[in-house]
Amino acid sequence: MVVLGATPTRNLALELARVTEAAAMLAGRFMGRGDKEGADQAAVNAMRLVLGTVDMNGVIVIGEGEKDKAPMLFNGEIVGNGSQPDVDVAVDPIDGTRPLAFGRSNSLAMVAVAPRGTMFDPGPFLYMNKIAVGPEAKGVINIEKSITENLIAIARAKGRAVEDLTTIILDRPRHDDMIAEIRKAGARIREIPDGDVAAALMTAQPNSGVDVLFGIGGTPEGVITACALRAMGGEIQGKLFARDEDELRRGREAGYDFDKILTMNDLVSSEDVFFATTGITDGELLQGVRYYGDHITTESLVVRGLTGTIRRINATHSTDKLDNLSSIHY
Repeated sequence: MVVLGATPTRNLALELARVTEAAAMLAGRFMGRGDKEGADQAAVNAMRLVLGTVDMNGVIVIGEGEKDKAPMLFNGEIVGNGSQPDVDVAVDPIDGTRPLAFGRSNSLAMVAVAPRGTMFDPGPFLYMNKIAVGPEAKGVINIEKSITENLIAIARAKGRAVEDLTTIILDRPRHDDMIAEIRKAGARIREIPDGDVAAALMTAQPNSGVDVLFGIGGTPEGVITACALRAMGGEIQGKLFARDEDELRRGREAGYDFDKILTMNDLVSSEDVFFATTGITDGELLQGVRYYGDHITTESLVVRGLTGTIRRINATHSTDKLDNLSSIHY
């Protein structure tokens, strides 16, 4: 997809920003209305429509179908307008459907693209244990070591004491032992209700106040996170997590290794990655959608792996012009 020394490839991430903006603008109408299904369908409809205009021949590797039984944007679906390049696509029309439905923070629309055959396909195995850090701690983490050992390594890499570090972890009963160990080690803890992609990206954001993500979350989200962190200079490691013995058996029969460390290269094996996300509700990573009658404002984060370029895009969208151009009413 890329020849070193040649003219840089087209920045698909800028086109992908249009995709996540559309999903965010339509889904944002559902904030606080308690309708998770309606919000998700609106985001899927908008995302699929705009994906169809992007110059690429895409196959969805990480889609909605496996986890949400969505009728569109399912794993294996072909997206884009059919032109080159051939790419894998990962979508999450709403990362944080529950926060959106109940008017809470940190709901995002996101999409990632990488060369064909380079994204990890988790199939039906939806959970993985993760550790994610920003650039300063890249190369020092090891998911097979204890949380305490990782905290010591991260603190050393950042030139701090463990007590200075802030961890972030999903508030789930399955994390009780992890939280107990973090407390014993002396690091600070932020427990969040949802949204571990945004949490992982915060580790790579200067002045976010977050140093490391721990915990078991979605495998699809782990792949999307890896695409983003490649460009942002961070690192994520994971191991597939089986919820019960039957899932473990089925996974092993299908050829999945639950003991293998999934590195960045396992999750996405190319530097030529693109990632875009747009805020739906307000959060620490991005501001949410604002509606003003004749226009809508959005904030997006757009990254490109080859160049390491990170852009924040504050956009104003004319509702009249959008409605004249699109089959979807914003």
